[in-house]
Amino acid sequence: MTGFLFEITFWLVAPFWALMVFAPKWSWTHRIVSSPLIAVPALVVYTALVAGHLPELWATMSDPDLGTLREFAGSSWGAAAIWAQVLAWDLLIGVWMFRESRRLNLHPLLMGPLLVFTILFSPFGFAIFLVIRYACDGPDRATTVVTGQ
Repeated sequence: MTGFLFEITFWLVAPFWALMVFAPKWSWTHRIVSSPLIAVPALVVYTALVAGHLPELWATMSDPDLGTLREFAGSSWGAAAIWAQVLAWDLLIGVWMFRESRRLNLHPLLMGPLLVFTILFSPFGFAIFLVIRYACDGPDRATTVVTGQ
């Protein structure tokens, strides 16, 4: 069952990524990906994976230790749970990037490859997008967003 849940998790988030990459101007894309509920299917998988292991999960997360985390990630259910959590989180990051790119009027030929890069290497894709966003918004807008003034 763990293997099946691991495999299905990607397919639960892939349609949303596909919309953002291949149909960014379609009117329904923005409507669909604007809901944070799109991460729920991956989070349901996460819940199913950890439900029977809450004591181990609590021990791992409440007192982080490299050895304990390595043991957790080395178990099939732990690795699959981390995968589901990462995919849900990455999807929400990708959606934020997509929505910001629309606000900034960034071309889909820039954002499509960047979103694909973010699927594969989310911290790097996110960092690149932050640089692009800063370059488009400038320091005045970036300060306004951070401080609210």
